[in-house]
Amino acid sequence: MSTTKKIAVIGGGSWATAIVKMLCNNTPTVFWWIRNEETANHIRTYKHNPNYLTSIEFDTNKLTIDSNIKNIIQQADILIMAVPSAFLKQALFELNSADFKNKQIFSAIKGIVPEDLLIVGEFFNKNFDVTINNIGVITGPCHAEEVAMEKLSYLTIASQNTEIASIVASQLNCRYIKTTVSDDIYGTEYSAVLKNVFAIANGICHGLGYGDNFQAVLISNAIQEIKRFVDAVHPINRDIKSSAYLGDLLVTAYSQFSRNRTFGNMIGKGYSVKSAQMEMNMIAEGYYGVKCIYEINKKFNVDIPITTAVYHILYEKISPAIEMKLLTDKLS
Repeated sequence: MSTTKKIAVIGGGSWATAIVKMLCNNTPTVFWWIRNEETANHIRTYKHNPNYLTSIEFDTNKLTIDSNIKNIIQQADILIMAVPSAFLKQALFELNSADFKNKQIFSAIKGIVPEDLLIVGEFFNKNFDVTINNIGVITGPCHAEEVAMEKLSYLTIASQNTEIASIVASQLNCRYIKTTVSDDIYGTEYSAVLKNVFAIANGICHGLGYGDNFQAVLISNAIQEIKRFVDAVHPINRDIKSSAYLGDLLVTAYSQFSRNRTFGNMIGKGYSVKSAQMEMNMIAEGYYGVKCIYEINKKFNVDIPITTAVYHILYEKISPAIEMKLLTDKLS
């Protein structure tokens, strides 16, 4: 298989911006879809994204930026999806299966499409006839802000087609990014959704005044909850202690850059969901993810007490203090 694949990034947020930065280290041209033409023009002119990770300066000679998603997709072989899951269907509204024929799709979204209750790979498989062999996942532990600062970070690139996963890994690998290839597309993607939920839970506890000791217990239980869930949904032999699962959970639960932890902290301090979302001005994927996992689990009936507690707080408006007190009796 040729390693001269053309890669496009779909999305204009912080993670999309960070991925474009990584790719620019290794490939002569990065195709980049940004919905807002004004933002696209700003990047072409001033060499940085005016809204996210503004410290990153791009070599615009390497960028082909377009606000027309069809134009970008037509020019690329590999598409890296970095649009928030809640807005993915809207972004792809004008596209059909023919647009994705012979394309490899890699999800960097770490969320579930809310209307369909599908992880991104399954969404493309069912709605755009993309075969499972042409689907992959890009997961951490890796925060966009640290990529911008070029702090050493690690990525896991998962696909059942490990040859194409290796190509993507080689294009992201650079001085400050190390990459690993996996074939566990289901486990890595569901784990990436769940770790956002647990980061919200950890933030809520911090906002309520729980200390480090309890938060350690919470996250210890969270990795067990991830294992139970992903083993039920896709039972294969996987090491849940590896960085794609445990590492990604830890950084999202504890990092100052974690928007899900920040969102949870605001909820714990008494903010409403709406007011927290407005003040952050960023998407906390765990808000959408927890409802999706809760609904999906009606089929699998896995014991997921932390997820259930977060769902009760965010969607049933149960007092965070009461719900977390009830949760403390279910942890060990």
